[in-house]
Amino acid sequence: MNRKELIEALANTTGKTKAEAERNIAALIEIITNTLQKGDSVSLVGFGSFEVRKRAARNGRNPKTGAEVKIKASKVPAFKVGATLKAVVNGVKK
Repeated sequence: MNRKELIEALANTTGKTKAEAERNIAALIEIITNTLQKGDSVSLVGFGSFEVRKRAARNGRNPKTGAEVKIKASKVPAFKVGATLKAVVNGVKK
């Protein structure tokens, strides 16, 4: 499902217009993005949690030349699935 399909599904499920569904999805993405940018997490009980994880600096290799390169430390967004969602995906009702 892509963004356009998600907007259509949300509009159909809620009985709202596609424009309203688009604004709601855009707002949700913005809220999650801004929260992660601040270093906080977003937890949706049963669904999962969005969080920021730190990656340490490390050495890597250029696959083309084989030369060793230094990879800087970074922060990456991550999603940790909730127990209820995991059970539903695996066919176990919770």
